[in-house]
Amino acid sequence: MTLEFPPAPATVAVRKASHSRRSAKRAVDTISAVVIVDSDSYTKWGVAILASMPADWNKKILLVATPVAPSAAQLTAAVAGSGFVSADVSRVGVAEVIRRVRADKPDVVLVSMLGLPATVVLTELHELPDRPVLVTGLPGISIPATELAILRRVQADLFLVHSKREVRAFELLAAELGTDLRFALSRLPFVRTALTATEREGARPGTDIVFAAQAIVPLDRGDRTRMLQILALLAETHPQYRVVIKLRATRGEQQTHDEDDSYEDLLDELENAPANLVVASGPMGRFLDDAAALVTISSTSAIEAIALGVPVIALDEFGVGPDLINDVFVDSGLLADAEALVAADFRTPAPHWLDDNYFHADADNTWLTALDELLRERSLGMLPDRAPLEPRRGGALRRAWERRKEFGGLDRSPSAIVALVVGVPARAIVRLVLFVRTPRAVRAANRILGG
Repeated sequence: MTLEFPPAPATVAVRKASHSRRSAKRAVDTISAVVIVDSDSYTKWGVAILASMPADWNKKILLVATPVAPSAAQLTAAVAGSGFVSADVSRVGVAEVIRRVRADKPDVVLVSMLGLPATVVLTELHELPDRPVLVTGLPGISIPATELAILRRVQADLFLVHSKREVRAFELLAAELGTDLRFALSRLPFVRTALTATEREGARPGTDIVFAAQAIVPLDRGDRTRMLQILALLAETHPQYRVVIKLRATRGEQQTHDEDDSYEDLLDELENAPANLVVASGPMGRFLDDAAALVTISSTSAIEAIALGVPVIALDEFGVGPDLINDVFVDSGLLADAEALVAADFRTPAPHWLDDNYFHADADNTWLTALDELLRERSLGMLPDRAPLEPRRGGALRRAWERRKEFGGLDRSPSAIVALVVGVPARAIVRLVLFVRTPRAVRAANRILGG
């Protein structure tokens, strides 16, 4: 099955002349945008969104030094196909990020970061004078919508989601939480459209069955071992294919989510592993070019594969639910068990599922129009103050403590050092007081239950 998309609409133009509250020189400047990224998946998403912004904008990429920052190889994979290269990415400390934004005064800042670090950065950016338009979002399938995703990014002006279903889910949840956070629809930015008929005729048959591995889905070691055994049986049953376990990180590399039992390590422990079962890493697009089919539990790579006409199985062997992030595939026709996988019974999605789930027409996208409106509001000095839904006491010192906690020794700002000196003893005192006030029986129960 091949999906053909309508041509993208003309880029929404920003009326620079309407920036009446700036100097005449500033009024004719090109719009500038900065993306701030941290981990591998947020780098891939953020850079792709930046690339999707108008071509005549000035664009910069700042990679914050954190414990989960991508390696050189991961960074190369993350920017592949975006039009940017690794050399375009500046690696900076968190304090330097804020200094750069303050000095450069970009019009738009896209915060593409994990939840708690995103909260820290959004809070500091929000308090800058003549602050930029703040945009954020999540790097893949985001069904079900979660409270934490909203609470940790509530100070953004615009939250990007990638399907009509996601728009409804996030708007409903935001209303329940009592926030007017604005959501806008954008196609997943790194999803390539289907090959043309000419390209399909000239393409060679796929040689690989690609398994898109995930760090925490499934999470249990026994389930991950079972997944590997299923893939080994698939490889034995179909020796004409190479079964590739596509990893986001190899040994010694970090990724967005910590992985306790990597498939690379589990494969080393597997007895009599078939020779055509291998592990590899790199840009997903490169693997899909050689793919006869793709299997995953809930990776966004399923959407990438569908767009290219690659058959898919969304494996439901371990169940279906929020913990597995595969609710979205219910009624898609893609869910299948291990028996179907070993039989290589790969699927194409049900047509009725597509429009509501990541394959809407380009004309339905709203994010550039929303961004244009926010730029107009900024030019008039009308961007609103957006307070956190969960007020945090402690002011600047508390924020410095949170920043130090999230970025560790990589945050060497003076305020972080003060926060460390003051915050660690204070936190220990609070914990001691809470311990003394907690009945012994409750403390014992907490230890037993792992609380």
